[in-house]
Amino acid sequence: MSVEAGRLASEADEPGWEVDPDDDWGVAVIATVGRQLRLRREAVGMRVPEFAKAVGYGEDLVYKIEGGKRIPRQEYLDKADEVLGADGLVSAAWEDVKKVRYPKKVRDLAEREAKAIEMGVYVGLSVHGLLQTPEHARALFEVSQSAYSEEELERLVAARMARKSIFERSPAPLLSFVQEEVTLRRQVGGTMVWRQQLEHLLAVAQLRNVTFQVMPTDSGAHPGLSGKIEVLKFEDGTALGRSDGAFNGRPVSEPKDLRILELRYSTIRAMALTPRESLAFVERLLGET
Repeated sequence: MSVEAGRLASEADEPGWEVDPDDDWGVAVIATVGRQLRLRREAVGMRVPEFAKAVGYGEDLVYKIEGGKRIPRQEYLDKADEVLGADGLVSAAWEDVKKVRYPKKVRDLAEREAKAIEMGVYVGLSVHGLLQTPEHARALFEVSQSAYSEEELERLVAARMARKSIFERSPAPLLSFVQEEVTLRRQVGGTMVWRQQLEHLLAVAQLRNVTFQVMPTDSGAHPGLSGKIEVLKFEDGTALGRSDGAFNGRPVSEPKDLRILELRYSTIRAMALTPRESLAFVERLLGET
């Protein structure tokens, strides 16, 4: 069996993700979907072995999904809909499932980003998640020493990529990113993945609602050296900020606390290369390979 065929077979055997027991909403949604699948299967008189064979997946997986222990993927629901003759009702469950298919902390982050009309971020250790390619993100997760399974890696990468829907919003939010030079020079994932990442940065940086800047290593001390800074502003006039080096890393929304973070971020932007200079810098990096 080829490597590609083996990968596809593995994906067919395990078309879902484990449910986080601490995610109350996710547990409730997946338990409800699983119960409905079981009731529909029993209503047409199909036993688990027969159903598993018909949909093309293992019996153990069917039991886990029907028991609310596993999050089904869209292709599983579509196949189940076809086998059970549900006329699209089972497939429609994907609308609920997709809302909880990623870890809760990722969903919470994506929800905040989805509501922001303006966002400013400084990152000093790695390329910001919203700017990463799937290959770059996967390489970062693979070296995190967390011993992720292939399935967990896939889920984490998918969750990170799902956040990038922020670039497709209309009206588009104003997005500002400042990246340390070292994060762009580090060849995460090897030369090809690194080049693809730089090319992606160039494409994103040229979007009309995006400002991208590079902080040169020789810039000297600046307020971002204590860690990541992020400030989000919302349509109702409220804002939310967080910094690794302030307020014990917790999110803050009080005006006096936000002013501190905004001042730090403004100083960082003033010390970084201009957007035009930053684009030229990335282009030079690409030319060095």
